Amino acid sequence: MQTILTGVRANEEPTIGNFLGAYKSMVNLANEHSANSNINMFVPDLHSFTTPIDHSKLYAQVIKGIKYYIAAGLDANNPNIHIYRQSHVPAHSELAWILDCFTYFGEASRMTQFKEKSEEHADAITVGLFNYPILMAADILLYDAKYIPLGEDQFQHLELTRDIATRLNNKFGEDLFTIPAPEKEQVKFMHLEHGLRIRNLVDPSKKMSKSSENEKTKISLSDDPKAAAKKIMSATTDSEGVIRFDMINQPGISNLLTIEALLTDRNIQDVIADWAGQTSYGDLKRKVADTVEHFLADFQEKVANITDEQVEQVLAKGEEYANRVANAKLAKVQKAVGLIK
Repeated sequence: MQTILTGVRANEEPTIGNFLGAYKSMVNLANEHSANSNINMFVPDLHSFTTPIDHSKLYAQVIKGIKYYIAAGLDANNPNIHIYRQSHVPAHSELAWILDCFTYFGEASRMTQFKEKSEEHADAITVGLFNYPILMAADILLYDAKYIPLGEDQFQHLELTRDIATRLNNKFGEDLFTIPAPEKEQVKFMHLEHGLRIRNLVDPSKKMSKSSENEKTKISLSDDPKAAAKKIMSATTDSEGVIRFDMINQPGISNLLTIEALLTDRNIQDVIADWAGQTSYGDLKRKVADTVEHFLADFQEKVANITDEQVEQVLAKGEEYANRVANAKLAKVQKAVGLIK
């Protein structure tokens, strides 16, 4: 069976952008494809160290992140759905080192995410921050994943993964790694016209980031529902005076329309049609604020009803599967590069 793989970092509280772009979209895909595909939904907890975090909270954040998947509708009892922690599958780290040695410094240094994160954390730029796209490549290539639902800002890393895999296949044999599908095919598979990128509520030219220190820029999944609604009401829009979907000239308004469509499971074009030509930004904000408030209240109740013990049972099953598959792939690579016979 083909493998579909995705992961959401465990550090910091996820935003509704993470929920809509990762949790919700991946659960929908899992429900659609789990009958004939392996669905790998892993927690990339080793990636959490690439920027400063509170290490005392990391384990609890991992457990909560898995609860978010389940609360979003994931069937954790489905035998084709595998939930595991990156750190509990040592093959990820070893393959990352091997891939490091076949990745050129120049191509790794061109990664836009590294440049952006370096600006945010100028006083603590680590080698791990620079190197994490190669670990991401290992996360993907260990399982021969063809489809990797991800955000728009990660497509450059996907292309790097494809380049590294192609390079090693050319050197050691075409059957060493499965080459992930290219960006256009990934987007089509995810049923999106373009990579999903929920915008910053203060500066809609940027994506909503869970690592932002300004709470007004984001809506976290743990936010008080009424407080989250107030953030929507104060979101930056524009002076155009008419409601249109135009991510270039009206990113704030377009962002609100996107959030409304995704949280209500409606086609974005239908939501755009509802508001086409209207001029009251306040009415749109009130509608989206109400949608966000009701979503958070319902979602947080679902999360509260999932126990840590339930999550640990799911992880035990998923990590047994992941180690078996990853170790087999790693052994194949070790043989190819001359580490074992």
